[in-house]
Amino acid sequence: MTAALALGLMGACGGGEHSDAKEAGSEAPATPPPATPPPATSPPAASSATPSPAAPSLAATPRPDLTGIGASDGKVLTQGELDRAVLADGDVSGFTSGPMDAPPPGGETADRSECLPLTAVLNGKPEPLGKAVAYRQLVGPENDRPAVSEFLTTHGVRDASTLFNRLRAAVTACADGFTASGGDGPSKYTGVKPLSPVKAGDDALAYQLTGDFEGDPVPLVFHLVRVGGTVATFYTANFENGATPQLPPALLAAQAAKLT
Repeated sequence: MTAALALGLMGACGGGEHSDAKEAGSEAPATPPPATPPPATSPPAASSATPSPAAPSLAATPRPDLTGIGASDGKVLTQGELDRAVLADGDVSGFTSGPMDAPPPGGETADRSECLPLTAVLNGKPEPLGKAVAYRQLVGPENDRPAVSEFLTTHGVRDASTLFNRLRAAVTACADGFTASGGDGPSKYTGVKPLSPVKAGDDALAYQLTGDFEGDPVPLVFHLVRVGGTVATFYTANFENGATPQLPPALLAAQAAKLT
């Protein structure tokens, strides 16, 4: 689970939407200072949150005048084009966008080769590796909740399609879970399951990877959308009560619109 924390998701501890939690007294900042995350055997102290099924973030909408960068033709975007296309303040109602540090070198490695695509995404480096990447931290309207990490990577159509194919295969092959090494110690993931993707872009994929902190489930939710050869990966988590966090569909719709 160290990779999850290294990607800036300390700000998402409980930041995901779910229906059966209580109000939190406080929350970690959306983009914490770089620090060595705790090993899987030392979970962060639990807090609780209070989004409802009709939480404002789930009703968020993309800005109606978003224009695309032209990725739908399959071209490999430059770093400058990625930086212009990644979500910014005002692109989705109620959400702000801020910088996020690139993940540290190394990261976690799955003990089974078929699960390696999952740890690559956990590490913030989906494979095949992108030619350029932009990282952002997105925070919602409910006391800076939900907190969502985004990384936007450009590959070309063939590699982007390969990325999706490998992840789909890994979600199926690793359904019963796996362990990973690296970071501050071994991590245990108890299961992987597909989720209903948001209909956006040329292809979309969603899944939940459930981590284990001393027997407590920690759901990590990933939504990916592909436009041409560019892939947007959105990542949120619930470190509080094991409920699946809900990622606002407007984030994916707005990002697809800015890429088209």
